[in-house]
Amino acid sequence: MKTYLVGGAVRDRLLGYPVKERDWLVVGASVETLLAQGFRPVGKDFPVFLHPDSHEEYALARTERKTAPGYKGFVFHTAADVTLEQDLQRRDLTINAIAETSDGQLIDPYNGQHDLKRRLLRHVSPAFSEDPVRILRVARFAARFAHLGFSVADETLALMRQMVANGEAQHLVAERVWAELQKALGETTPAAFFEVLRDCSALQVIFPEIDALFGVPQPAQYHPEIDTGIHALMVLEQASRLSSQPEVRLAALLHDLGKAVTPSQFWPSHHGHEQKGLKPLENFCQRLRVPKTYKTLARDVMQYHTHCHRVRELRADTLADLLHNIGAFRAANQLEGFLIACEADARGRTGFENRDYPQADFIRAVMTQLNQLDTRAILNSKLQGAEIGTAIRRLRIDCISQFKHQLS
Repeated sequence: MKTYLVGGAVRDRLLGYPVKERDWLVVGASVETLLAQGFRPVGKDFPVFLHPDSHEEYALARTERKTAPGYKGFVFHTAADVTLEQDLQRRDLTINAIAETSDGQLIDPYNGQHDLKRRLLRHVSPAFSEDPVRILRVARFAARFAHLGFSVADETLALMRQMVANGEAQHLVAERVWAELQKALGETTPAAFFEVLRDCSALQVIFPEIDALFGVPQPAQYHPEIDTGIHALMVLEQASRLSSQPEVRLAALLHDLGKAVTPSQFWPSHHGHEQKGLKPLENFCQRLRVPKTYKTLARDVMQYHTHCHRVRELRADTLADLLHNIGAFRAANQLEGFLIACEADARGRTGFENRDYPQADFIRAVMTQLNQLDTRAILNSKLQGAEIGTAIRRLRIDCISQFKHQLS
């Protein structure tokens, strides 16, 4: 029985990245061997165990055979005679197929170190094409390492395109798509995730609402980049500079879905795109089972980002209603995420990347005033039900009016 450190821990150490978790591979052992040593089984699809002391994951060396479409269509074989090289061969990328012995020796049968130096994401073997999740994983690794100069190897991109053409991407289930998307949104350059998917033609299969934005023009005087899809990725890039929250980044990316719905005869104008995007957003969230916090913020940014851009022009009652509608007065609100996503939209245009966004500070200042309002007289009055809400709204409108007057 031999134990090797494998996967991300080896890769990240070679890149100078902090190692967050370690995965171990056991060669020359059986399930019974590990159970006898006190390991606790946790794997559902294949034997993975937790170490009795460190609680780190240990997997038995295995091979796999494709038996059906999709990522679940595999039969796994684990036995004491499965070699280290056989196990590493089934992994997705060469940079993830490096093993390390207990004394620090690297075992690298598929030249992962060479690809690390070349900054290449390259598949290990043709078996890569058997698992459609690997399309998403390659895109996610691009999002993680693009800032270091990594790109997808030409032969790997060609293989991914062939997988899409063969219909493999259509077998991806919602849970896995959302899991990879959520991880990608937390990476350094999430826009690269979508660029890679578009390069291999998977974007139109997996995220058709986003793919539909490409090729749709916008007015050049406001959007020098013109293409709405390019704008969406630029906004995501800006959101990634401003916030590490995946909810904010997703809301920024999806805010203009309604522009893909505009009939071409009205291009480059997109009147009413804020409302037209709600249905595609609903489809997106329902299909991928997007959590409520993500969906709510994305919907608020979609509906009200243009209001935020024009906030100094809004009437006091319109602004009061806007803040109410996005839940700004709730204890657990997403106002800051809303403002950041709107700022990202304003900056996500060619030549506007470093512009100030005073609208956000104005709304923050308004909220400071509104949060100081004393509503006790209303709450202690004889007003009931909806009358209380109406009275508080009136109080807020008056407060906003006074604040705007002081600034004028």
